[in-house]
Amino acid sequence: MASSLRATTRLPRFVAAAHTRHIFSFFRRQKPPPATDSLFHKFSDSPHPALRARTKAIQQLAPCPVCAADHDHVHAHTKAQPRAVKFECPHCGWPTHCSEEHHAQDQEHHKYCSRLREANEDEHDLRSGRHLSEFELPGPQGYEEAISFANWDVFWYTRGFPSMDTERSRRHASKLLTFPITIGSTIHQHSGLTLSNQRLTPEGSRSLAGKPSVAVNIPSLTPSSALRSTLHVAPGAPETAEAAVGKPQVRVFILGARAESSLPPHVWEQLTMLFPSTHMHLFFVGPQVSLPKPADTPTPASSINTQGSASANSASPESSSSQATAEITEKKPDYLPNVYQPPTPAPIERLKRTRSSIERYGVPSYTVPYTPQLTITGLQANYADVHAQFQHTLDPYSDLFFMFCPGFGFPSPESVSEETGEPLLQISSPTEWGPVMPMLLASKCPIFVTGFSPTDVERDVRSLSTAPEVAGEFEWVITPGPNAFGSEKWEVADFDPRVMVKANWGIWGIRGKSRDIQEKSFSFW
Repeated sequence: MASSLRATTRLPRFVAAAHTRHIFSFFRRQKPPPATDSLFHKFSDSPHPALRARTKAIQQLAPCPVCAADHDHVHAHTKAQPRAVKFECPHCGWPTHCSEEHHAQDQEHHKYCSRLREANEDEHDLRSGRHLSEFELPGPQGYEEAISFANWDVFWYTRGFPSMDTERSRRHASKLLTFPITIGSTIHQHSGLTLSNQRLTPEGSRSLAGKPSVAVNIPSLTPSSALRSTLHVAPGAPETAEAAVGKPQVRVFILGARAESSLPPHVWEQLTMLFPSTHMHLFFVGPQVSLPKPADTPTPASSINTQGSASANSASPESSSSQATAEITEKKPDYLPNVYQPPTPAPIERLKRTRSSIERYGVPSYTVPYTPQLTITGLQANYADVHAQFQHTLDPYSDLFFMFCPGFGFPSPESVSEETGEPLLQISSPTEWGPVMPMLLASKCPIFVTGFSPTDVERDVRSLSTAPEVAGEFEWVITPGPNAFGSEKWEVADFDPRVMVKANWGIWGIRGKSRDIQEKSFSFW
């Protein structure tokens, strides 16, 4: 889902840890946050154009639930089609019904009306212009300061975030940080997913937390080592940037990336601050990956001037001025419903004294060394198209795959079963995840998947048993269950406001099944 806070809020890179509080600050008059009443508006009366445009989109797409219930009939073709929502609920501000009469008849609306009002106020709060202190991100972790991954509250405290004084601040911060912190909390040595709470399986323990052998100096190359041996230093050694010398790069492949690829890079830097002795390389792979503008892209004003001067040599001044006017007046729509279009972020500031990356992937891409511990690469293509460039270098001790809400169990909009004529599941579709999952399982690298609700997690897990070359070819690393670092903000669907989800609600993980080889001795006597 497209994240509204990235489009409307400028995020500071990081601030110092906020544990200290001076006694005189208790007597300092603080600016009060906006009142809840001032944040509530009906979407059609919103002071923000994007929310007014969203109202029109919902009114064109969402059916009235009362009309839809009447239309759900054996002879549905004889009934009138459900009318679109035109009436805005006075309590939540969303378009929910076709008329006030149907709004009064609906006996189910009160069950989710409070969630819609909460989402309404959150959207207006992001655009209110107040100082969003919850987006002030801390810098590097202090030496010998442990980080707890028990839940959001303990993590924010031990990591040095500003105090989250309201539930709304919690929702904003969790939505921003859910992608990098979900990755970090899963693979960190202090992760809350353990054998004791039965979220980490014995196979997953060997895959993530193998004990390095003392007979070999490089832990990542020993047979009994694992991913966490690469991410962390040996017990007793200082976990500093200098310890990364000689260690392999940890590559995180985020497949099917959408909104997470447009997060500001300093938000992803929070992931590397959890592993100060590791150099991470993030790969965003998917057809909807956001590609930032190149660093040498001219500004719109300069491009207009250049185009005007070039056309002045071959056309009249009137035509050149009209062309420039057309360029200025052209603008993007305020809101695009139901179709995620990857935005084009601003150029990413490259780390000094680094060379420009070579475009060697054969697809639209970029690579930016952002910090000494973080390199970001974006590939706007299906993973199946670029797997050949990685398959011989994939290492279970230093590479992993993450898929955020991939929709394995949803019907494919493109592929149909030849036997039944029904749509295939996306995990079996040859144009979607069908050819990708066997590739990932063959690499033996851990694969982590999130879901936006308990139903979504169950749907994706059930789809594994029906997918060819997947069923019976994997073993569990993390059992399905809630994700402590999922987003706490409700996301409302434009096609039906009754559909609300929370990004990364649950998480589970698998890897390709290992094969035990036993040597047999033959005796001929």
